[in-house]
Amino acid sequence: MISNNTIERWILKNPLNTNKGQKIALLGGSFNPAHSGHVQISEIALKKLNLDYVLWLVSPKNPIKNYENLIPIEQRVEKARSIISNKKILVTDIESKINTKYTIDTLKYLTTRYAERKFVWLMGADNLTDFHLWKSWKEIAKIMPIVIIDRPESSLKALASLAANYLKQYRLDEEDSNYLIYKKAPAWIFIHDQLNGISSTKIRNKK
Repeated sequence: MISNNTIERWILKNPLNTNKGQKIALLGGSFNPAHSGHVQISEIALKKLNLDYVLWLVSPKNPIKNYENLIPIEQRVEKARSIISNKKILVTDIESKINTKYTIDTLKYLTTRYAERKFVWLMGADNLTDFHLWKSWKEIAKIMPIVIIDRPESSLKALASLAANYLKQYRLDEEDSNYLIYKKAPAWIFIHDQLNGISSTKIRNKK
């Protein structure tokens, strides 16, 4: 377990400390590797939700995925930062620093430590399909609003998923994107947009 002093040093250097009124989307994943699709959904969220930042949470390892070729986290963070030109998209490996394995634990930490910020959870439609497999997924939906960005060939499957059906009464119209971050969770929105079909898996399979 990393020391509290190390965590506090990270916090003091963290851009999230500069403004207590920030609106921030959190995009989690292994980013193995990061690619233009991650950038694209981040920029869509920034625009549609009028956010201050999108924070990429590079996880040491996704607990529901099996990896044959997991790139070391230092390289994944470096790669992620190298493909970003938008200064409103930030990258962190905080999960390895605070030793959280599951999204639910990371969100509890961030919403407690940065209680005066407004957070939304950001993910692609392909992740909504498997959301019910995540640890404490129903609790995640109660912690902060969720924005889902359409992914090529994922809409129908995602919107028919177990999680989408469970949460259907809390879904907002896409036209209300600007208000999502102010809504009390559970609340979510599905944003349709033209996206490229690139994925980390496709990139790895080309090698």
